[in-house]
Amino acid sequence: MKVPFRRLRPEANVPMKAHAGDAGYDLRAVDEAEIFPGERALIGTGVAVAIPDGYAGLVLPRSGLAVRHGVSLVNTPGLIDSGYRGEIRIPLINHDLRETFRVERGMRIAQLVLVRAGDAVFVEVDLLESGADGRGEGGFGSSGTA
Repeated sequence: MKVPFRRLRPEANVPMKAHAGDAGYDLRAVDEAEIFPGERALIGTGVAVAIPDGYAGLVLPRSGLAVRHGVSLVNTPGLIDSGYRGEIRIPLINHDLRETFRVERGMRIAQLVLVRAGDAVFVEVDLLESGADGRGEGGFGSSGTA
């Protein structure tokens, strides 16, 4: 599948996979920032994409940033609808209690995964059938412990 993109700033990088077989396309920062413990910052990537109809983009955190620095996304996952054509901007949060995190230009700060997004018609009913696994309305944790 070809996904058109636009470089909004000359230093912006095309979203790319780090390795063959990866699901996510790395998104890189064009902004620099210091994110103090417990704070957040909106970081530009300098790119806009035209996600095809029938697909959506999920913006996900990078596990290395999370494990090594306590940095994640405020809204995980972020959702990019197929009709959006603006800059992809990444809302980072620093969960570390002591260390300030420095975002540098060109740093990989998130990843974009393209997924199929089907259309649905929601039909109101009086009673829902039990799922194939027999679970009903028990709520979170109702299937037992790990």
